[in-house]
Amino acid sequence: MYQVIARKYRPQSFAELIGQEHVRTTLENAISQQRIAHGYILSGQRGTGKTTVARILARCLNCIQGPTITPCGVCASCLEVTAGNSPDVIEIDAASNRGINEMRELRENVRYRPARDRYKVFIVDEAHQITSEAFNALLKTLEEPPDWVVFVLCTTEAHKIPTTIASRCQQFSFRSVDFAEVVKRMEEICQKEDIQTDSETLSVLAQAGQGSVRDSLSALDQAIACCGLKLSAAEVRDLLGMFSLDSLGEVTEALTAQDSRRMLDLVMELERNGRNLQHFCRELARYFRNLLVAKVAGANTRLIGASQHEQERLVQISGGFSEEDLTRYLQLTLDLFKDLQASLQPRLHLEVGLLRLVQAGKLLPIEEAIAGLGSPGGPAPAKPTPAIKPVPQETQAGKPVPQAGPWKDRLHSALTELGMQFTADAVEHSQITESNGELLFTTPEEFKLALNEKDILKVVQKVAGRPMRIKVTAGTVDVAEVPKARPPQDDVSERALAHPEVRRFQETFPDAQVRVVRNLKE
Repeated sequence: MYQVIARKYRPQSFAELIGQEHVRTTLENAISQQRIAHGYILSGQRGTGKTTVARILARCLNCIQGPTITPCGVCASCLEVTAGNSPDVIEIDAASNRGINEMRELRENVRYRPARDRYKVFIVDEAHQITSEAFNALLKTLEEPPDWVVFVLCTTEAHKIPTTIASRCQQFSFRSVDFAEVVKRMEEICQKEDIQTDSETLSVLAQAGQGSVRDSLSALDQAIACCGLKLSAAEVRDLLGMFSLDSLGEVTEALTAQDSRRMLDLVMELERNGRNLQHFCRELARYFRNLLVAKVAGANTRLIGASQHEQERLVQISGGFSEEDLTRYLQLTLDLFKDLQASLQPRLHLEVGLLRLVQAGKLLPIEEAIAGLGSPGGPAPAKPTPAIKPVPQETQAGKPVPQAGPWKDRLHSALTELGMQFTADAVEHSQITESNGELLFTTPEEFKLALNEKDILKVVQKVAGRPMRIKVTAGTVDVAEVPKARPPQDDVSERALAHPEVRRFQETFPDAQVRVVRNLKE
C-alpha cells in the first residue's frame, strides 16, 4: 500500500531532523545527562516537527539500548513507536478527546507502570483544545507524576495553554524551517524517488509550504501524482494556483508605465482563467514584500524564500522603485486583501485596489515637493514673495562678522533671476563663510530644507565661474548678521504669515487660504 512521502521520510532520530537545532541540542543533552523532565510543551506552526520530535524522544527513552540519543531502530520498542502501536507510548488527539472524562481516564492510566518499556510516554496533540476543566483535572498529575511517566504536549497555539500547566513543563518553541533546508530535503527525496526536477520547481514547492516541511512534502506528493516523474515549475504553479514572477511582474510593469488600462485587463484575464482573486492578492502582497526586502538587503539574502535566479530578478525589478513606493504598495495591497475577505464583489474591489496602486505611484513625497519649490523644474510659485533686503553688516566686539558679503548678494540675485525666490530668501537669512575653495552655509533650522545642496552648487559654480565645494549646516545665526524681521512682533497673524514654512506652503498651494491664526501660548 502506498505511503505518502511526508510519512515515508519522517525523521526517526535527532540526526535526521532538519532545523530546530535549539530543540535537538537541549533534548540530546538532557537524555545524555539523565535529566529528563516529566513534562514538555512543543509549540510552533504546523508541519515543523513537533509530533515527530515527541516520537523521537519516546524512541530515545524506551530503546532497548537507552536512554540514548541514537535509538537502534530495530528493537521492538523502536519499531512499535514508528508504527504507532506501542503499548507504552500513548498518543492522544486532544481535538476529539478534550473533555474532563477523557482527562480523568488518562489520570487513572498514569498510575500503572509501563507494560514493558522504561517509560510511559503520553503524547497529546493539539493540546490547546483541552478544556479548562480538563486541564484542572490534569494539573496535579502533571505537577507530580510517577517517575515512569513523561508528558509531551504539542500545540500550534501555545498562548492557549493555561499558565498553571505551562509553568510545570519545559517549553520549546519550534521555528519555521529555513527555505534552503526545505529545498535541500526535497532534493534528497526526489533523488531517492527518481523524480526529475530542477531548482526552480523545488523553490515553488518550498514556497507553497511557507516554512512547513510537511506542507512542502504534501505539495511534492500532489505534484508527482499530477505530473508524473518529471516536474516542471510552470505545471506545479498551475497545479497549486501560484503565480510566477512574470505574471506578478505585469503589475509592476503597469505601475512603471502608470497604465491603468493594463491593470483592468489583468483583472479581466484573472477572472477569465478562473483564478482566485483573493489568492492573487495574497501572492501580490508577498511579491511586494519580497521586492521591498530585495531593495533593502539585495540578493543572496535568507530573508526571501526564493531561488538565486528569482532573487536576482527581484533585485532588478526593485531597482525601478524607491523604498517608500514599495512600502506604500505593500500596505495598499494588504488593505486590499483584507477587504477582499468579506467582499461580495471581489472583481470590483480588486480593480479599484489596483487603480489605487497606479494613483499612489503618481504621488510625490512632501519632502520632494517642498525641495522642488522655486527650482527650474519644480512647482512655480503663484506670486513671488518680495525679498527682504539685508541690513548693513554690523560688528561684534569691534570685529567684523566673518561672512562672504559679495557672495551673498550675487547668489541672491542669481537665485531671484532663476525664480528660486524661497531659496534666495534662505540664502539671505544664512551666514556664508569661504575657506579653501569651500562655501559654508550656516542657516536657521527653518531654512535648511530650502537650501538644497545640488541646486545651490549649480548656482554657486555659475556665479563663481569655477568648481567649488559647498556645505550646508543648521545652526544659530547671530541676529546682527541677518535681516530684521519685517512683520510687527506684536501682530500674531502677520508673524505667522511671514513664517518661512507658511510662505513655502503658500507658494506650493497657491489656492490655499489662511482663515484663522491662533496663538498656542495663550
